[in-house]
Amino acid sequence: MPSLIVQAPAQHHFIMDRDDRKRNIGKNFMCRLQCMFSHSSGSESRLTLEDTQQWSQSLEHLLDSKYGLAAFRNFLKSEYSDENIEFWLTCEDYKKIKSSFRMTSKAKKIYEQFIKAESPKEINIDYHTREQIKRSVKSATVHCFDDAQKMVYGLMERDSYPRFLRSDIYRTLLENLSADATKG
Repeated sequence: MPSLIVQAPAQHHFIMDRDDRKRNIGKNFMCRLQCMFSHSSGSESRLTLEDTQQWSQSLEHLLDSKYGLAAFRNFLKSEYSDENIEFWLTCEDYKKIKSSFRMTSKAKKIYEQFIKAESPKEINIDYHTREQIKRSVKSATVHCFDDAQKMVYGLMERDSYPRFLRSDIYRTLLENLSADATKG
């Protein structure tokens, strides 16, 4: 008598539920991303599969995309490790300051928030860099956070970015955009 293999329907049902849930999470996240920027105009007005695929080329590509940056920040927040991207973005804004008074004031705030030991969003930098910044904040220049910013970028590039590319958030986003592209 031939053997009969019977798959348990409950197990099959569970797999479909998990896949459906994953698809829904991806769709919801995709909608949230697009809603965040629906009011803005420009070349990057809609999240596309091509743009999302380019995020995997480099951290720079990811951060240059408003959707990529938002997705990466969301991912880091979900891991309770968003201090690095927050510091990096704060430094990018800091470099745009023209007034020396505002620069000194902002430098002190950045130091208190990210650099000082036991600060609320303390970043992981070495003692030497921390002390160098402590001294340079007193007479702040546009470059006083450059070394720390490079270190933080390197940490994100080596650690957070590869985890983001392997994450359910990114993979599901790609799958949903790919499915939408094949539907036409």
